[in-house]
Formats: sequence, C-alpha cells, structure tokens
Amino acid sequence: MSAEDLENYETDMELALYREYRDVVGLFSYVVETERRFYLANHVDLQVRSAAGEVYFELSLADAWVWDVYRSARFVKSVRVVTFKDVNVEELAKTELDLGGGTAFPR
Repeated sequence: MSAEDLENYETDMELALYREYRDVVGLFSYVVETERRFYLANHVDLQVRSAAGEVYFELSLADAWVWDVYRSARFVKSVRVVTFKDVNVEELAKTELDLGGGTAFPR
C-alpha cells in the first residue's frame, strides 16, 4: 500500500465518520468535547472534584455517540471520563418541527 493509498483511505474514513455524525446529531441533546474525544449524548453529569490540591473533572455520559474514526461501535450506553483538562458541554438547539408551508400548529 502506497502512502497515497493510505492517505486516501484515511480521508474516506473521516468523510464516512462526518456523514455518520451528520445523520445522528439530531438524536442527541448535548455535544461534549474533552481533550481526547468528542461525544454526542442525551445525559451529561459533570462533577468538579479535587484531591491532594489538584482539581479534576469527572464526566458521566449516557446514551452517547463517540467521534472516533477507529471505533467500530460508536454508540455506547455509558461513558465515564476523568480528566485534568478542560471539558466543554453544549446543549444542542432542537429545530422546530417543519410540516412545510412555514405555518405553526393552530391553537
């Protein structure tokens, strides 16, 4: 396998992962970013802890999807992350239901 073949393979894998992300992002409520991984999740519990004068973060996710090109199973039931690095948690905005025509439900 040439270097170009390997680069093309990696590019194809990343594109497939992006397409999967685009297809599943609407199923989740939160985007979570850590130093090592990017997650989509429906439940997030972030706790700030300290031990021996050091502050760290303990993160528990449920019903999650992991952005990792090398994982064969990206959907996971639960994830626990412990890190000394920053953690970013964002709630995704749910798009309004569009039935076409641009009108809201009558009351």
